[in-house]
Amino acid sequence: MMLDQYWFGAVHRISPEAPVPVLAVQSEEARAGGAANVAHNITALGAACELVSVVGPDSAGEQIKEIVESNGVSAKLLIDSKIKTIVKLRMIAQNQQLLRADFDQMPTSEVLARCLDDFRASLPNADVLILSDYGKGGLTHVSDMIKHATAANVPVIIDPKGDDYSRYAGASLITPNMKEFEAVVGPVKDEADFLRKALKLKQDLNLKALLVTRSEKGMTLITQDNQQINSPAIALEVFDVSGAGDTVISLMALAHAIGLTAQDSLDLANVVASIVVGKLGTAVASIDDVVTRLNKKK
Repeated sequence: MMLDQYWFGAVHRISPEAPVPVLAVQSEEARAGGAANVAHNITALGAACELVSVVGPDSAGEQIKEIVESNGVSAKLLIDSKIKTIVKLRMIAQNQQLLRADFDQMPTSEVLARCLDDFRASLPNADVLILSDYGKGGLTHVSDMIKHATAANVPVIIDPKGDDYSRYAGASLITPNMKEFEAVVGPVKDEADFLRKALKLKQDLNLKALLVTRSEKGMTLITQDNQQINSPAIALEVFDVSGAGDTVISLMALAHAIGLTAQDSLDLANVVASIVVGKLGTAVASIDDVVTRLNKKK
């Protein structure tokens, strides 16, 4: 989980100290990032969400808790006294990102063990489990989490990270983008090659389904019975792709919980993704946003 900070301003000159623009900061904004953004997306779409994660003993951690709880999220946040909360700082002028600075620290093993206890306590109340992996160490026990959820008959949906997907074995659904998919299976030559590699990855990991977001090619879902379902990209102006994957996995989890068909789930995921990429920074798609967009498509 992380805090997304934004410094908005204007650039009127180049620094005399180095050939870099000088940002005259005019306003600041803080948003819930990482898994906190997933939780916010869930509640924005009308569902209840419990968030289990780790923060540091600092103002950034307090801000995240305040933001998610103000948006209806039930937050179980353990404080790790040995780290600082993860922060991503973006500096923006004329709607263009000038610089992003990341402040990352891995949580300690002791706190992660306690976090796993909180996870187990929350699991019986869940209709579906989302595990959002950002490669920051929070999902050190992801294999154990999948086993516990499977034993409790709770579907597991994962937004993966890295090039070793073996730790996600047994999940109900994983949702890599095309770049992440190719990092694991190798370059894709054509559609036949894509399907072959997707089916092999699904089989190797014993997944129930696999969703790959493919930019201009839209989204492709490999279903439990190995059918390929496609949803073409929605032709809209892309403003910012930050957090689009968070929105997609949130919608897929909600769709799974309420029993939507595979095609309807995929099409709705495409709709919510098209909404958030049209907004600046880490954003969510609300029910009103979705209804408005669907009415425009009629």
